[in-house]
Amino acid sequence: MKKQEATPARHVVVVGTQWGDEGKGKLVDWLTETATGVVRFQGGHNAGHTLVINGQKTALHLIPSGIMRAGVKCYIGNGVVLSVGKLLEEIQGLERAGVSVRDRLFISEACPLILPFHVTIDMAREAAKERSGGAKIGTTGRGIGPAYEDKIARRALRVQDLRHPERFAIKLKELLALHNHVLSTFLDGANIEWPDAVKPYLVDSQVSFDAVYQEAMAQAAELLPMVADVSKALNEAHAQGANLLFEGAQGTLLDIDHGTYPFVTSSNCVAGNAAAGAGVGPGLLHYVLGITKAYCTRVGGGPFPTELDWEVEGTPGWHMATVGAERGTTTGRSRRCGWFDAALLKRSAQVNGLSGLCITKLDVLDGLDELKLCIGYELDGERIDLLPMGADEIERCKPIYETLPGWQDTTVGATQMEQLPANALAYLRRIEEVTQVPVHMVSTSPDRDHTILLKHPYHAE
Repeated sequence: MKKQEATPARHVVVVGTQWGDEGKGKLVDWLTETATGVVRFQGGHNAGHTLVINGQKTALHLIPSGIMRAGVKCYIGNGVVLSVGKLLEEIQGLERAGVSVRDRLFISEACPLILPFHVTIDMAREAAKERSGGAKIGTTGRGIGPAYEDKIARRALRVQDLRHPERFAIKLKELLALHNHVLSTFLDGANIEWPDAVKPYLVDSQVSFDAVYQEAMAQAAELLPMVADVSKALNEAHAQGANLLFEGAQGTLLDIDHGTYPFVTSSNCVAGNAAAGAGVGPGLLHYVLGITKAYCTRVGGGPFPTELDWEVEGTPGWHMATVGAERGTTTGRSRRCGWFDAALLKRSAQVNGLSGLCITKLDVLDGLDELKLCIGYELDGERIDLLPMGADEIERCKPIYETLPGWQDTTVGATQMEQLPANALAYLRRIEEVTQVPVHMVSTSPDRDHTILLKHPYHAE
């Protein structure tokens, strides 16, 4: 596809409109042909993007997808909670593959740190729910939620604290006193079978100060050269006419405020948080691209109105799960699969202010005889056409479907709308009609170049 000139100083936000895993990484990578900087603004290493470039798969968890494009600067904003160890592992993996990272990666000094005690608290809580028979949230167990809790409680250790070892030590002792007390008293840490990854930090089921402190200080020497005032850098880049791309993690329905609460992540995944999570004014967010799978998937617990029986061979759900290779990039967990939910997408459009959609994995639906499109729900005897707020009401929603004919011809690799089967075109048009959001892009395989472009996000009206 030809590179097109962008409108200078125009910035795009990319968000997932469902429960994550919509294929944001590929589209961010594709758009960085035009962008000069890519920004992560929320989440932690619980996110995951898989890119396929020239047939080679690359998985990213913290570093923005733009790192795969030579010359593109990558920023990790203050809204991200940072595991320094996992970041350094990712950098080293990319460097082994010949990708230059350290001279192009800028990390906000205001990022809260994820430390080993956050991981133990996260794991212990899920274990406690399992013992009590309660509904597990389905977290990744990587400490993201507890790290955000410390941030909101104004007690977090941040990247900037690594510059001051004595201050770091004082704050770490205070945090360990609190979290070790919770671990032993409320979460019965002594009776948990801890995985090997956390055992080096534990002494008598308590997180050791020495182990955490010594590791943090060793990592600081490697991290600090990449630390920057990201807010200042982004605003200067804008003033110089750069095109920035703000890359969301997870998906809108996992947003802490607007998602299927409490089965959500611990940060705001919606487009508006790109401003707060990166340190720019909302007036700099010019276009919001909603990445939307041609069907729906979800990892972990929580309501899913259009979920199919995706574990039964020969069913549409099985087709989606197998053809779509629906396993999480970060966790490897199987994704639950279901029909496209337009009422859900209308909620996402509302809270994100979507400018346009990119429909991904259209090719996964190749070969299905018919498709169902959820256009609303029956809730307690009433018909509604917008996803309710919160898990309890969503759990009671019964989907209302339209049935559309499927197609047998392949859509894999299509780069023009004219190459799509007539029924695939009709499916896309119906999504536009029901959601009232235009389709501006379509992805027809994981490969970077297999993309149909109808309107470029970086071109002003």
